[in-house]
Amino acid sequence: MLADYTSAGQLACGDGEEKKELPSSKSKEQSFKEVPEGNMTSSRFLQAELELNTHLRRLSFSEPVRYIYNPLEYAWDTHRCYVEKYCQDGQSVLFLGMNPGPFGMAQTGVPFGEVKSVVDWLKITGEVGHPEDEHPKRRITGLACTQSEVSGARFWGFFRKLCGEPAMFFRHCFVHNLCPLIFMSTSGKNLTPPELLKGEREALLALCDIALCQVVETLGVSMVIGVGKVSEQRARRALSAAGINVRVEGIMHPSPRNPLANKGWEAVAKAKLEELGILSLLNNTSTNHPCQEF
Repeated sequence: MLADYTSAGQLACGDGEEKKELPSSKSKEQSFKEVPEGNMTSSRFLQAELELNTHLRRLSFSEPVRYIYNPLEYAWDTHRCYVEKYCQDGQSVLFLGMNPGPFGMAQTGVPFGEVKSVVDWLKITGEVGHPEDEHPKRRITGLACTQSEVSGARFWGFFRKLCGEPAMFFRHCFVHNLCPLIFMSTSGKNLTPPELLKGEREALLALCDIALCQVVETLGVSMVIGVGKVSEQRARRALSAAGINVRVEGIMHPSPRNPLANKGWEAVAKAKLEELGILSLLNNTSTNHPCQEF
């Protein structure tokens, strides 16, 4: 049974400041609870996310956090499209990002969701709304967003070049973020979970760890590949603590903040995936979309 998504939480804007409630999303309550029955894997996956959202709404965050967006609320339509379309039985590899980027999943509801990749390659459709409290410099424009997120463009661009069609990639792989929330300071600066206050960060990630374990068991994957060191380390810790016997590996994050990624992320990622034996999963000659060489 799905948890009641409308339970309210509190957001702390800083010591001595008035706390404000997270939006209850009552207008979308029915949409949130209508999890499809056809694909039980995607249904259970969506349920795990809904339950995580319920718990996250009870958390509070202090400065430097001022704005919090949850695309699993306002971009649920496109996110659900992504999950229903591509989350399926038989997938053995889960690529795990950390949390949404401001011009990626924050806009589209798709992990590493750079708009052109989401629209042109993944063929995701749907409506994207708005968080209740938006930073004036970080407006949500959804699939109409013209700003490209470098990390997402690199990530999905790599697999598009490698696989040709989404069906080739998603035959064995799926992509998910550990945490669905994006945090911003008063100035609009993006804050990653490691930049949060320690106690608040640990409370957040403890909930995300539990949800990750549920997701991994739902998908039945045999390998989790953290995209970036933080995701890799967190996944290894969470899955080990839960006694879930899954191989955890990592690849370099494609972030433009990473000088090494700027020098040729695709080549590094391809070499690592070849080392892990993943490229062979993306080169199934029985399909109409053979793996392409760079």
